[in-house]
Amino acid sequence: MPIFRLSALALAVIALGAHAEQQPIAAKPATEITTQRNQAWLEQLPFADQADFESARRGLIEPFDGVIKRADGKPVWNRVAYNFLDGKDAPSSVNPSLWRIAQLNNIAGLFEVRERVYQIRGMDLSNMTIIEGDSGVIIIDPLISTETARAGLELYYKHRPRRPVVAVIYSHSHVDHFGGVRGVIDEADVKAGNVMVIAPQGFYEHAVSENVLAGPAMMRRAQYMYGALLPRGERGQVDAGLGKGTPINATVTLIAPTDLIVEPLETHKVDGVEIEFQLTPGSEAPAEMNMYFPQFKTLCMAENATHTQHNVLTLRGALVRDAKVWAQYLDESLVRYGDKAEVLFAQHHWPTWGGGEIRDYLADQRDMYAFLDSQTLRLINQGLTSTEIAAKLQSLPPRLASKWYSRDYYGSLSHNVRAVYQRYMGFYDGNPANLDPLPPVEAGSRYVAAMGGADAVLNGARQAFAEGDYRWAAQLLNHLVFAEPDNAAARNLQADTLEQLGYQSENATWRNVYLSGAHELRAGVAEARARNGSPDMVRALTPSMFFDYLAVRIDAMKEAERDLLINWRFTDLDEQYALTLRNGVLTQRKGSRHAEADIDVSMSKALLDRIALKETSFLKEATSGGIDIDRGRMQLLKLLGGLDEANPQFNLVTP
Repeated sequence: MPIFRLSALALAVIALGAHAEQQPIAAKPATEITTQRNQAWLEQLPFADQADFESARRGLIEPFDGVIKRADGKPVWNRVAYNFLDGKDAPSSVNPSLWRIAQLNNIAGLFEVRERVYQIRGMDLSNMTIIEGDSGVIIIDPLISTETARAGLELYYKHRPRRPVVAVIYSHSHVDHFGGVRGVIDEADVKAGNVMVIAPQGFYEHAVSENVLAGPAMMRRAQYMYGALLPRGERGQVDAGLGKGTPINATVTLIAPTDLIVEPLETHKVDGVEIEFQLTPGSEAPAEMNMYFPQFKTLCMAENATHTQHNVLTLRGALVRDAKVWAQYLDESLVRYGDKAEVLFAQHHWPTWGGGEIRDYLADQRDMYAFLDSQTLRLINQGLTSTEIAAKLQSLPPRLASKWYSRDYYGSLSHNVRAVYQRYMGFYDGNPANLDPLPPVEAGSRYVAAMGGADAVLNGARQAFAEGDYRWAAQLLNHLVFAEPDNAAARNLQADTLEQLGYQSENATWRNVYLSGAHELRAGVAEARARNGSPDMVRALTPSMFFDYLAVRIDAMKEAERDLLINWRFTDLDEQYALTLRNGVLTQRKGSRHAEADIDVSMSKALLDRIALKETSFLKEATSGGIDIDRGRMQLLKLLGGLDEANPQFNLVTP
């Protein structure tokens, strides 16, 4: 009776999800049309400009070109798998602009940013920054996993004095910026007051809760977004835009902050290093902050300004971010630090040096997100729909579009303007015909019939493919595949079509999505693999989060006629919850009890954690007395036994 599935923790699972075990089916070469289109990119952008490569290599102390393994020998991070990128021109199967950022992200190792400021780059999706204090070191963002964080710190110690970590700073609430914390510090030292853990207000709640309720779906879509199912290579995954990709078989951890930054601007001295914290809630993350180090004249922009256009809405799914607020925070940083900072670094990519360069960079990044917001709204008010706006806004303004750090490597202009539309207008485009559309299978069947049957659709798609009209071919074939999922010719041609779209994409996540779809059309969906959750993340879940997730697993129509009042007490927290099941909906009230409950449960939160980690089961503990059910035992067991199971490997490119 699994009452809580840890696959819900999408952020942790992204890091933990392993590559498919099945043998990959050989990808096909780029067509002549794809080759020509990719070649044309060489005339559109300033590829002769090598300044970014100089910056990405600047301060390199020791490169990393190896494999990081767990204690049991399983690989966690494999930089060697990307050696195919080094020293080569873009092949016909990769957009040259994407190949360029993939090569830049391949420059890995230990770097000196400036005196007393170091970075570990290319040993995970994100960067780990190390600041040398008076007696020890301060670590900003200890990567995703304990294995990569520990290896990064050891690489630093190989070249610098082995002084203790006296503080860890979480710049924001995404797992690639905190998951490796136990690889660099011991929680016992935190509890003893020897190590500070500093984070923005709201960090702990958002780090745990952001992906719980829709976690299984986000996890599945993240497989596509990061190319977890794809081989690394010229016809497979080459990059993730922000970095190479996410670790596999990784250990994700979390230690609660000891100190929260709560004011818009706060200055603290940590081990002799003065740090001004600038809170930026609701920008790239719901809890995020920039940092300025006056004595080093160095600015950390967290993930608010990186060398790519970022996501207003990620392809894996999330709440839509506010591009307008994002731009405002960037402007505040420009005003406050633009005339002071000599070095700017972020927790992805490489630093920017020089006051003039920093001011241009921050102004351009501000303008980019402001453009996404204002121009989408302008066209909304002219009556355009999200798809029409994406077609209309083909490029950023010329000066912005020519800057490498504004290119579509992680976010894209196309999907970001649609996200802004969604934020303001929602799913409905105003056309009554689109208010209640048929679902894909029913629509597909009718489209295929209206177009003269499967053979006619297939012939039309073949013609479109031959002409290089891959977007139209994909739409045609999508109808046919959903109408006839066993039509091998349709599936194979759709795979070929998505593959060419992936080869042409400048955006790493779009490429990964297209190629993952092609892979599954050819090979089928891999079986779900058991994944162990992060104990730290489980323990951090509040009872309210647990009950919220319980609520989304109840099939309301099956339970519509059952009314239950449940009192649930957690003995070790001394917390009570009054739950109500009515009309198939479970609601909760913290700190309350029903006067007359149908079910009365008493247990410890620690035991709930053990059940979630599959160290024991609810049924076993209810039988043995670990859980005290004063009344309504059978009703409760029946309710929990009938919970809906999430499908971790649902179909995406087929019904």
